[in-house]
Amino acid sequence: MRWVVVGNAENRRVELFAAAARAAGQPAPRIVTWQRVLTEGGHTFADDEIVRLESPGENPAVDARLRGVHEPTRVEGSARWYTNFLAAVGSLRGGVRLDDPDELAVLFDKRLCHSRLAAAGVPVPPAPATGPVRGWSDVKAALREAGMRRVFVKLAHGSSASGVLAVESTASGRWQATTSVEIGADGALHNSLRVRRYRDERVIAGIVDRLAPDGLHIERWIPKAALDGRTADLRVVVIGGRATHVVVRTSRAPLTNLHLGGTRGELAAARAAAGERWAAALAVCERAAACFPGTLCVGVDLLPGLGWRRFTVGEVNAFGDLLPGLTGLPATPAEGLDTYAAQLAAAPHFRTATSRPATIGLLS
Repeated sequence: MRWVVVGNAENRRVELFAAAARAAGQPAPRIVTWQRVLTEGGHTFADDEIVRLESPGENPAVDARLRGVHEPTRVEGSARWYTNFLAAVGSLRGGVRLDDPDELAVLFDKRLCHSRLAAAGVPVPPAPATGPVRGWSDVKAALREAGMRRVFVKLAHGSSASGVLAVESTASGRWQATTSVEIGADGALHNSLRVRRYRDERVIAGIVDRLAPDGLHIERWIPKAALDGRTADLRVVVIGGRATHVVVRTSRAPLTNLHLGGTRGELAAARAAAGERWAAALAVCERAAACFPGTLCVGVDLLPGLGWRRFTVGEVNAFGDLLPGLTGLPATPAEGLDTYAAQLAAAPHFRTATSRPATIGLLS
């Protein structure tokens, strides 16, 4: 198999996949950088090349091209980034794709993603009925109408908790928001590695109002199960339709992302807590992935309800496989393999099962 990876050459995602290819005795993948794609206005692959897309993040030059030089904030997930990223994906020609362009457009829009999941009967957090969210006043009005006091407000195109606010109203009618968004000395919004809590409604309103033009998604804040006294959820990697890798994420804050201070919990403890419902939890993730049949690998954020009795899909991530050192679940095709080796092994079967076309169509 002739592999090509579209990514940032210096990124550890690309390096880990190349290492997995070498370990599997396959030729090193050809690297086509996002910078090259953006500079040249596209790229054409040979018909027998297997094309894998990697995240365009963590490269300042690529980030500047996707976001634009006049981006008003430094919080990732802008509408401009989304439009430019989809245009870059749509400029790729030829080869056999493992990441369907039209599905990427849905995966990178939380509103579209939740709508597709819900239509397929996959449980997602309820959302208040609302049109386009123009700012904080729309958020408050939607919550009052839906009778919700605790919600997550998310950038529609954000990832890694970028621009996410866990918003709640207190018994006294005041508002508070937990988020990684930081207000800089110059007033600009930034992602931070420290989760903070804002209790001044004017500050919360200011953040929401500035993020709203890039598109916001609102969903009910579902109380999650606990593990060792900490809030817990799961990142489940689904490869070729099978749930293969699971990481338990725990935190004392509503945001469990590991880069925001969350820690890995014990998988055995989570399985024991779920008991006979564990198989059902993985099945929910596989049903979510089935909504994106043209994409080899997705990372599903699974929210276990109180008591580990019910499971809801919070997000489905296109590039949710960065779990270094984690090997696959027992009794799955990925047992003993990391996420990248598992994808190398699954790709030939995926190509046959999905009958992927030899060329890439333009995004609609």
